[in-house]
Amino acid sequence: MNCQIQMIVRSAGLLAAVSVSALVHAETVNTRIGELSFDRGMPTKGTVAKLYDEMDFQRAVQAYLCAVPMVGMEESKQAHEQNSGARNGDIVIYEGYRNVSVFLTTNVTTPYIVAAVNLAEHGPMVVDYPAGATAGVMDDWWDRPVTDVGVPGPDRGQGGKYLFVGPGQDAPAAEGDRVVRSRTVNNLFFYRVLEPDPAKAEALKKAVRIYPYSQRDNPPSTRILTPKQEGELRIGVQPKGLAYWERVSQALNEEPVEDRDRFFMAMLKPLGIEKGKPFQPDERQRKILAEAAFVGEAMAKASAFDKRFDGIRYRPDANWEYVVAPSYAVDQDIQNSTQFEERTALFYEAVGMSAASITQRPGVGQTYLGAYHDKNGNAFDGSKTYRLRVPPNPPVNLFWSITLYEAETRVLIQNKQQIADRSSRLDMVRNADGSVDIYFGPTAPTGFEKNWIPTVPGRAWFTYLRLYGPLEAYFDKTWPLPDIEQQPG
Repeated sequence: MNCQIQMIVRSAGLLAAVSVSALVHAETVNTRIGELSFDRGMPTKGTVAKLYDEMDFQRAVQAYLCAVPMVGMEESKQAHEQNSGARNGDIVIYEGYRNVSVFLTTNVTTPYIVAAVNLAEHGPMVVDYPAGATAGVMDDWWDRPVTDVGVPGPDRGQGGKYLFVGPGQDAPAAEGDRVVRSRTVNNLFFYRVLEPDPAKAEALKKAVRIYPYSQRDNPPSTRILTPKQEGELRIGVQPKGLAYWERVSQALNEEPVEDRDRFFMAMLKPLGIEKGKPFQPDERQRKILAEAAFVGEAMAKASAFDKRFDGIRYRPDANWEYVVAPSYAVDQDIQNSTQFEERTALFYEAVGMSAASITQRPGVGQTYLGAYHDKNGNAFDGSKTYRLRVPPNPPVNLFWSITLYEAETRVLIQNKQQIADRSSRLDMVRNADGSVDIYFGPTAPTGFEKNWIPTVPGRAWFTYLRLYGPLEAYFDKTWPLPDIEQQPG
C-alpha cells in the first residue's frame, strides 16, 4: 500500500494526517462519530452497531430534507380537512387573519380559495374555472405545478374547464377542456382573488366548480365551505418529532414512486417506513427518527434562512433575497440532477408553488423578496423596533404588500392585534416623496399607527415583500429596496 497517500481523521480532538497504512492496521480510530474499534481490520460488534446507528441517522436526516415538500402538502391537506370538514374537491374560502394563519407564509391582503383534489377516488376531475382577475395553481404532492390558472395560466384570465388526469389513468378525449396530467394522486388546488372591486371579488370567490369527469353530464354542486369559527384551528406546517415521519408514511402510501425517488425509499426502509406497510418503528428506530427530525429541521432552517445559492441577493446594497432562488426550476428537475437543497429551502417556509411565482413577464404573476436578518446580520428581535422605508414608485402593475411571519412556525406573526401585514391597498401615512415607512415593533410609533405591524417580545420574525404584477424596474433591479433598520430606544 502506498504510504504516501494521506487521509484526515480526528484524533484526540485534533485533525491529524495519517497514512492509509496506519489506519488499516490501527486497532482503534477516533472519528467524528466517536471511537471505532477493529479486530485485524474487521469492525468489532460494538463498532458495527455504532456504524449502523450512524448510517441510519444520516439517512434519516437526508430523508427529512428530501421529504419537506411532501410533508408540507400532506399536513396542509390534513389541516384543511380538519378545520373545515372538507372532502375531495370541496372549496374552502380562507380570508382574514385567523383563517389564513393556518398555512405557511400566506398574506392577509388577498383571500385564498383552496381545494384538496384526489384523482384516485373518482378518477379524473374537472375544474371549471371562472374568468376574472385571479391567479392560482394546481400543485402535485411534491409541490410541483401541474398548471397555473387565472391571469398567469393558459386561460389568461378568461376562465375555462381544466381536466386533471392522475397517474396511470387514461386521458379522456374531452372536447373544449384543457387536459392536464398530474404525476401524483393527491393535489392541492388554490387561487387568490386579485380583483379590487368588492362585489366582483366576492363573486369570484365562489365561482369555481370541481366535479368528477364521470359526472360531467350532470355535475353535482360544489360545496363552498369556510373554516370553523369556534375553537383552535390546526396549522398546516411540517410537524416535529415522530409526527413528521407519520406524515411521510401517510403521503408515500398513496403516491406512486418515481424513478428519482427510489434511493429515497431505500433510505427510509431501515427506519421503519415502507410503502404499503404501517408506520410502526421499533424503539431504536424511534430514537433515531426523533433526533433526525430535530437535526433535519435545523438544517432546513439554515437552508431557508441563510440561503447559499448563487445570485440569491436582490441587490448587493441590502440584505433582501429572492425567496425563490433564481436557479429554481418549478419541476425540480434540471439537467443531470434533481434540485435538492433548493426545494428544501423553499418548501420549509412556503407551500403551493406556481410558475407565476418566478414570472419573467412584466406586469403578470407575483414575486417575493425576503428579509431574514437586519443589516448587521442579526435575527429580527420581537422586543425591538425596526423601520423599512419602501421607496417611491414600487414596480407593480397591481399592488404590493409586506407581511411578517413567526420564524419558528413560518405562519403569520401571532399578535393580539391580529395585524400581520400592510399593503399599498391600505390607507397608510405616506412621505412627501411617495415613499412609505413601515414600522415593526411591540408598540406603535406615534403618528404611524396605520403603518405599524406589531411584533412579539421573545420571538424572532422574518418578512416577505410581495410585488403583484412586477414591472421592469424590479427585473432590472433599478428599484432600490433598503435594509430594515433597528430604531433607537
